[in-house]
Amino acid sequence: MVLAPGKQQQAEAIFRKWGLDFAIIGHTTDDLRFVVKHHGVVKADLPIKELGDEAPRYDRPHVPAPKLPVIKPQDVPAPNSHADALLRLIGSANLSSKRWVFEQYDHLILGNTVQTPGGDAAVIRLGDGPKGLALTTDVNENYCAADPFEGGKQAVAEAWRNLCAVGALPLACTDNLNFGNPERPETMGQFVAAVEGLAEACTALDFPIVSGNVSLYNESPDGAILPTPAIGGVGLIDDVSKTASISFKRAGEMILLIGETKGWLGQSAYLRDICEREEGAPPPVDLGLEKKTGDFIRGLVRAGTVTAAHDLSEGGLGVALAEMALSGGLGAFIEVATEIPLHAFLFGEDQARYLLTCKPDAAAAIKDGAGAQGIACRAIGTTGGDTLTIAGGAAILLSDLRQRHDSWLPDYMRGELILEEHV
Repeated sequence: MVLAPGKQQQAEAIFRKWGLDFAIIGHTTDDLRFVVKHHGVVKADLPIKELGDEAPRYDRPHVPAPKLPVIKPQDVPAPNSHADALLRLIGSANLSSKRWVFEQYDHLILGNTVQTPGGDAAVIRLGDGPKGLALTTDVNENYCAADPFEGGKQAVAEAWRNLCAVGALPLACTDNLNFGNPERPETMGQFVAAVEGLAEACTALDFPIVSGNVSLYNESPDGAILPTPAIGGVGLIDDVSKTASISFKRAGEMILLIGETKGWLGQSAYLRDICEREEGAPPPVDLGLEKKTGDFIRGLVRAGTVTAAHDLSEGGLGVALAEMALSGGLGAFIEVATEIPLHAFLFGEDQARYLLTCKPDAAAAIKDGAGAQGIACRAIGTTGGDTLTIAGGAAILLSDLRQRHDSWLPDYMRGELILEEHV
């Protein structure tokens, strides 16, 4: 860390209070040089600009990834049972609960944790409040493998959505760029396209990358890892008492779907885990729509207009509904009229979408506000009961959903499951 003049003793006292090792290793200067000394002898004396703003660019031969075809919703078969499909998805390796992991670590942060893991973003109160920070990490490596440019955009956009969903103003990102051997032109092509996607999204969303790292040559005899440009995002909350969580709060509230649903199933969890196909182009990301919709959602949360908010990502509407129901211990009844196949509506992964709950008398104002900004909004159901029921399909007991959601990781750690190759 860098300390302001006069703050050294205060910082030392904090480190000693918590029993942390520390050492003073240098001080800032105004000569634009980076100087390293050992026992008074200069070991390095370098110009700062050549290490930063004017550093040489890493540019190796590369080839672009081939464009994959768009998969139409009607070309993907429906499941024998939508309820069974949802149970399989919510209990899959990628979408199951990670509670087994995070409960083994201190995630309460001196008692200042406002929202614990399991939602869209963690929320931490700063000191005695009222301000707080929201933090999230995101990437979908399957999207990035299919289209590194769109996948890079989506990683940033999803981090943006997660922060907006809790009411935070997204401030900045850090990236963790994990790729295979860049000496292979196709791998370097993935890296180049992903970075370009990240840059475009960060610029459009005013969500700059301020730090990060790069890990290359991640390969085994079986091949390279999928391109994984993970994004960590942080946002500012003015008042931590005015945030939203993903939990259904009380029976009889309206459930609103924000954003347009076209039923995009290319590279989706449904196509991978239910149909056992990894095909097609991932969903495109409209960054202008992402920003407009995220700003709208954040405004609703801060105004206290909505009682719950959740962004839609992997697994689509069906998985998001299940997560909200499980988090709140409250069911829902869903009824929709759609021109696309029901499984595409439930499990499609179109971007720039959120689920909200609100009191019935607030729904009309939310719809009007969304319509005024050109944002799609529709009521799809109400909260209540102990089942998640989709009209025309079987009701799923929350207890069955919870058993599926909670069991995969503990079973795997006990050696009762074999990790599938695509996970």
